[in-house]
Amino acid sequence: MQIACLGWGSLIWNQDNLPLSSGWNSDGPNLPIEFARESADGRMTLVLLDDAKQSTALWAILSATDIEIAKADLAKREGVSENNIKYSIGYWESNSGMSHGTCSEEISRWALEKELDGVVWTNLKYGFQSARGKLPTLAGVIEHLNGLSPEKKCVAEEYVRKTPVQVRTEFRNELENKLGWLPVNGNA
Repeated sequence: MQIACLGWGSLIWNQDNLPLSSGWNSDGPNLPIEFARESADGRMTLVLLDDAKQSTALWAILSATDIEIAKADLAKREGVSENNIKYSIGYWESNSGMSHGTCSEEISRWALEKELDGVVWTNLKYGFQSARGKLPTLAGVIEHLNGLSPEKKCVAEEYVRKTPVQVRTEFRNELENKLGWLPVNGNA
């Protein structure tokens, strides 16, 4: 059974404990992705957002051969508790036809074309920590990033700059223009 994991942010350059059996491929599904979630350390991270600009996700094959194990593996990497897997980890499985998560229909069509048996992806809510589920504006994101301590701002900048160049979001274009956070050389 071949189960893929989709990625578009730090998962690409920092797999941590996620057991992959392949490298990252750049021909994933086109998905609406944006820098619209404040993480615990203040970074604005990439999440799926229904009305965002489409970008091509990356994908890799997981070592797991069972969809439940694949979901648990991704949840562990993302720091998602066992109780929140059902909300925060998206999935599609070919045998049952079951799926859950933002963009599951688009992802299932792509997975069938790739002849995959399953797919998992991070399905976190957008928003600032104080307002999950409320879409941040570009002005709000820039104000937030400019208000971070120097240490946190450095981490936030690294995240934006290391994001694969094929992930071209509306906010990324403005972060590059207004903050000068251009992609680092050699990122995927």
